[in-house]
Amino acid sequence: MKYTPGVARRPFQSLEEARLWVQTFVTWYNTEHRHSGIRFVTPQQRHAGADTAILTARANVYEEAKAQHPNRWRGRAVRDWTPIEKVWLNPDRKSPDKPKSERVAA
Repeated sequence: MKYTPGVARRPFQSLEEARLWVQTFVTWYNTEHRHSGIRFVTPQQRHAGADTAILTARANVYEEAKAQHPNRWRGRAVRDWTPIEKVWLNPDRKSPDKPKSERVAA
């Protein structure tokens, strides 16, 4: 929480103020913040199943940009916009059976 925009810089004056701040944070985190561990979609988009269409559209934009300006890409592949199949909360980072993309918390 401490690295997010709008983090409280002073102690809360009441329990109600703290609850309101946390509720605002949770709403932002789930509906506005794009998470790198799930390819820069929001948790709400992912849970609703909208991430597949969003990521497909992004992949198309990247492929079109590469086709229009191949000199900017020079043999590099476009960013991987395939949906992340599994997401782990508090992953066991020592486990070799989980690809790195699946060991990122969302």
